[in-house]
Amino acid sequence: MDRFATFVIDHKKPIVWLTLALAVIGTVMTFLVPINYNLSEYLPETTESMRAVDTMEEEFGMAVPNARVMVDDVGVTEALEYKERLEAAAGVDDVMWLDDVADLSIPLEMLDADTVSAYYKDGHALFDVTIASGAESEAMDAIYGIIGEGGHASGQSVSTAEMKSMTITEVINGILILVPLILLVLVLSTTSWVEPILFLLAIGVSVLMNMGSNLFMGEVSFIAFMVAPVLQLAVSLDYAIFLLHAFQRFRKTEPDVESAMRAAMKKSFSSIAASAATTFFGFAALCFMQFQIGMDLGLALVKGIVLSFLCVVIFLPAFTLMAYKLIDKTRHRRLLPTFRGAGKYLAPLRIPVFLIVIALIVPCFLAQSNTQFTYGMGSVEGSQTRASLDAEAIEDTFGQSEATVILIPNDDRAREAELVAELEQIPHVTSVISYTNAVGMAIPVEFLDESITSQFYSDNYARVIVYADTENEGDVAFGVVEQIREKAGALYGDESMSAGYATSLYDMRAVVTVDNQTTNLIAICAIILVLLLTFKSATLPVILLATIESAIFINLAVPYLTGDSLNYLGFLVINTVQLGATVDYAILFTDNYRKNRQAMAVRPALSRTLGDTFFSILVSASILSMTGAVLWLTSSNNIVSVLGLLLCRGTLLSFLLVVTFLPGALLIFDRIIKKTTWRANFFDPRASHKEESS
Repeated sequence: MDRFATFVIDHKKPIVWLTLALAVIGTVMTFLVPINYNLSEYLPETTESMRAVDTMEEEFGMAVPNARVMVDDVGVTEALEYKERLEAAAGVDDVMWLDDVADLSIPLEMLDADTVSAYYKDGHALFDVTIASGAESEAMDAIYGIIGEGGHASGQSVSTAEMKSMTITEVINGILILVPLILLVLVLSTTSWVEPILFLLAIGVSVLMNMGSNLFMGEVSFIAFMVAPVLQLAVSLDYAIFLLHAFQRFRKTEPDVESAMRAAMKKSFSSIAASAATTFFGFAALCFMQFQIGMDLGLALVKGIVLSFLCVVIFLPAFTLMAYKLIDKTRHRRLLPTFRGAGKYLAPLRIPVFLIVIALIVPCFLAQSNTQFTYGMGSVEGSQTRASLDAEAIEDTFGQSEATVILIPNDDRAREAELVAELEQIPHVTSVISYTNAVGMAIPVEFLDESITSQFYSDNYARVIVYADTENEGDVAFGVVEQIREKAGALYGDESMSAGYATSLYDMRAVVTVDNQTTNLIAICAIILVLLLTFKSATLPVILLATIESAIFINLAVPYLTGDSLNYLGFLVINTVQLGATVDYAILFTDNYRKNRQAMAVRPALSRTLGDTFFSILVSASILSMTGAVLWLTSSNNIVSVLGLLLCRGTLLSFLLVVTFLPGALLIFDRIIKKTTWRANFFDPRASHKEESS
């Protein structure tokens, strides 16, 4: 470590300029990173919906209808003209309307009323549109150009296009709000106007490099793109604070700034490494999810932690040595109290809070396990975007409609007709479209133009589309998916496959439920290992984990208690993110307590430790909770917004439990900790008294 510190100090200028150059390159590369907005593409290839989508693209060259387009005040002839224009629009693979399921040479009054009303009602024409994956923005621009301001469009592809247009704007807005807030907290908590800028610069360059390095991943999900930068910034600022605070302390004892920096690097390295390791393993646990969004987000966060760590131990010392005179010139008096007396005021809360939390753990664990979950992207409740307003207009006129495509072997028209009849009997199914009922079994396929038959048949498969008047998720929607699969499976066995937004979310539910157990177990085991190596104790890691896990259980129980639904992806991610990010508070507190406990009895040691660490933990928790609040308040995407709310509330809960519950646990289990910690060397007043007597 001494040689490493010397190398950094001796080569400070090349290190600074190289790091800044890499940050600039990372910034440029960030704008070249493709962003994936389709969560269903992260499902394992073995799930039925993914196999169906792949097969459908190979056999039919199209996907499931993923948009509904409505135009008002049109006749049948005008509607057909709109259909032609929509079919010719860039990015549109297919458009289905009334003429695909009924003979329009027959007057509408003589056709089946339910069939007609599904596509044409009171002068409103509704088209089912299939938009190619990745072409959502281009297609929606073209569609809006065709239907004008008076037209309406809704569906998965519409939401994706809207999100694409807002993602980068929301990330920039979030950072523009967050950075001044963090600067304010740092200015209030330091004694130099320049120091906060150094903190942000050290982590900022690592954030830019991390975002640019996503280019090597091929693409990155919109969740990782929006969440990873702000999480990296908030979580790893502590590393920079550890180093610069150590540097300021050693400047009072060392003969020159280089010696002070060398001593600070050596002294703070283990603390920074331990803090980074717990966060690293917490984030790395996401990479073990079957649902590959975990790998995507986990890699983005893990890279960020590694780059932040490297920038703090290499770039920050070098840059600080070049700018320390500016730090000295911009000194100011401390603007906030140090909270040295926090221990005295919090001491009465230790045992009551400990007992309350113990009483709440089991109920909160059960509550968070029974929360009502959602699985799709969704939008923030109360959102007034065009997509949400259009969706309301379409549902008011035609009701809800969720499309599911079933692929079955193309070998038996009678069996296909039997399946269609079975599907039509399922509650909430409004229509089923296949060759056997749209064209008729009496007309041989060979007699028709390929443009008609290709919608229903490929060389190997028949395509059946089922429409249901349900949401795209929930008990009713998933019940319909299950019945569709049961009916198809009864007639075709494993040869049938189904795809659609609801089926993807149904498969997602099955996958992520298992992922939750896996990621939690991996994160807990990895962090316990780090804590064992850090404290060399059998009980301290358990107490620290119990503190943070209790905060997580309480955090995740709130939606159940308030009757709100919770996006499962936010639930899944916060389990590891809150654990990995806030366990550092417990580590900092316990490490200081252990040292104080070696010099004094348990109660004075706890009081001293709270006085020493309360301010540092408060600053760190303030930054992370503000990060969550910014994500919550600025994102229009439900997943990101929910994750932000959980992060904000979870951080505050972790902070409160670390300064109240953890001291209570350390007080109650002091004797056990002493016996189960290697070389604890806790202060023993009786032994001290015997020495004085002798």
